[in-house]
Amino acid sequence: MNEQTISVAEAKKHFSELIGRVAYGKEQVIITKRGRPMARLIPAEHSERSLGDVKGWLDENDPFFDDINRIVRNRKNHMPRVTKGDSEK
Repeated sequence: MNEQTISVAEAKKHFSELIGRVAYGKEQVIITKRGRPMARLIPAEHSERSLGDVKGWLDENDPFFDDINRIVRNRKNHMPRVTKGDSEK
């Protein structure tokens, strides 16, 4: 799978194009801010994978996988808190 690195500013300018390349071209895009990786765009069919899916580096019955899967499940149900500054805008 092809992977490209792009700045936040460039990602904003070309967001629609990036989405198409990721969705249909099966590319991955790493978005950086001041040279540091901040996010990764990946095709939707890859988004359900997590560290809990990784096999081979730990025994399959290692409790680590249960913990990771629990965290991923809880994250999907998590509602972000609104900070005081956000509610005043």
